[in-house]
Amino acid sequence: MVVNSLNCNFGWKAFDFKLKSIDENTYSLNDLKGVNGTVIAFICNHCPYVKAIADRLSFEAKELSKYDINTIAIMSNDTNKYPDDSFDNMKIFSQKYKFQFQYLYDETQQIAKIYNAQCTPDFFGFNKNLELQYRGRIDSGTMNNNEKEISRELYSAMKLIKDTNKGPINQNNSMGCSIKWRDE
Repeated sequence: MVVNSLNCNFGWKAFDFKLKSIDENTYSLNDLKGVNGTVIAFICNHCPYVKAIADRLSFEAKELSKYDINTIAIMSNDTNKYPDDSFDNMKIFSQKYKFQFQYLYDETQQIAKIYNAQCTPDFFGFNKNLELQYRGRIDSGTMNNNEKEISRELYSAMKLIKDTNKGPINQNNSMGCSIKWRDE
């Protein structure tokens, strides 16, 4: 099912977490946050929308790190119903796309619920005070990166946030597959 992320509710504080990463270590938000901002991306391994932007996510994360803006990816899907999203497959996915950021496993799905993540990919951009300033898409390419001019929306928003502590007024919602929730 294709879902859009929600509009940005500016200013709410990022919630802390302690999640296991593909390097087998457990990290908190404080361990991974950037000096000038933090991107938290809810992604998974099987979603065609995530696969379409994975190379661009890897690139943008490297570019943002030059400004001390860190990227964190979190996978929250039900791996029993979607085994392609398993922890072992997260390691393979990260290696395939050359992620140079932590890819965390939200096994209980609590973090996705607290953040109100809607889809994969779903991007949250926080300023240096961990206040939400961006809830949009990675870029204008979405599923098709063959466009001649792709607007680097996440990159531009995070640079603005670094410089002003505020995100852009106009933001385009991310779109992707719904989070695969466990049956309660």
